[in-house]
Amino acid sequence: MSYYLFKTEPEAYSFDDFLRDKETVWDGVTNPTAMRHLRELEKGTKWIFYHTGDERTAVGTGTVVSVDASVPSKPVVKVKAGERLKNPKTLAAIKGEKLFADSPLVRIGRLSVVPLTEKQWEWFLG
Repeated sequence: MSYYLFKTEPEAYSFDDFLRDKETVWDGVTNPTAMRHLRELEKGTKWIFYHTGDERTAVGTGTVVSVDASVPSKPVVKVKAGERLKNPKTLAAIKGEKLFADSPLVRIGRLSVVPLTEKQWEWFLG
């Protein structure tokens, strides 16, 4: 099982929007590293929904429904909504955890699709 964190501006697409829609295609990603991560996703991959901008908080979960990477520059990733996190995690809290010291989440702030370890995933759920 693999785990990721997806970032989005809540003004563009919020977790409330995601819960309302139940499923969506995750698009708008342009960073080459983030695109590579999208192509690597598999059905069933679990991920954390993170609001960027002024909020900077992990707020919910999602699951990958399908990935069509036949066009490498535009992978089509369908995702379904999970649940709101019981304890949303702020960027400050994330940066304060040794668990994330080497994570691209804190080292490469502009990266919108970030791999997580199982322990990092569990920390978000805690």
